[in-house]
Amino acid sequence: MVEGSRTPRVRGSRSVRPIMAVLDLLGRRWMLRILWELRDGPLPFRALRDRCDAVSPSVLNTRLREMRGAALLELHADAGYALTREGEALLSALQPLHAWARRWAASDAGRVAALSAPRPGAAAGAASRPRGARRPRRSP
Repeated sequence: MVEGSRTPRVRGSRSVRPIMAVLDLLGRRWMLRILWELRDGPLPFRALRDRCDAVSPSVLNTRLREMRGAALLELHADAGYALTREGEALLSALQPLHAWARRWAASDAGRVAALSAPRPGAAAGAASRPRGARRPRRSP
């Protein structure tokens, strides 16, 4: 899109600035992971879900619908979900971030961050409570 032209609206985003609209879209849970898993080519729904670990079918369907609406991917009857030219362009734009992440992960800072990161799917503070237990109330 040409600078100064009308920014397409991203559902759920209030921003009219292109970069903020894209960041709002990509900041949704599982969005970047889905984009990344399609980097090597099309995948049918079940294979994509398997690569995305614990994503629920309903969340995956929602994200795929949003990505189709944003013209980042398309559905091919014979091959499954595939990135469009815009999706591939976005993936290319993320390659410098991928290179940086690999350097960072190999550094001391990356190793320390990996050791202190919460395990996937764990809610903050949930490790100290049994599953289904409520958080204690805060005193006034």
